[in-house]
Amino acid sequence: MSDDVRNLKTALSAISEHWQPHRLTSVNDYDVKVVKLQGEFVWHTHPDTDELFLVVQGELTIQLRDRDVVLGPNDVFVVPKGVEHCPKADQEVHAILFEPQGTVNTGDAGGDRTSELRELD
Repeated sequence: MSDDVRNLKTALSAISEHWQPHRLTSVNDYDVKVVKLQGEFVWHTHPDTDELFLVVQGELTIQLRDRDVVLGPNDVFVVPKGVEHCPKADQEVHAILFEPQGTVNTGDAGGDRTSELRELD
């Protein structure tokens, strides 16, 4: 990863597709990803890692099997490893994800929503 300064607003404005995370930068063995979310994703788990969500803009609901967690701007929530979850957003959400390099967006669910991590230009 480059040692250039990255601007969060510029990075998010470059993303046109929902549910397609882009690497903003890396810290040790972790990726800091930016993503736009809208609609409902897939139920999945990450068996070996926690997943951090930081909402920049909008309202994101993290559905868990026993409750819903609602995040607004500047809210942070960590989904513990192995916990099944399904993010959803009625309106477009801009978010930051922090997770180990190589973490797949659909976790153990796979399917057509699985995305290769994209690099920002």
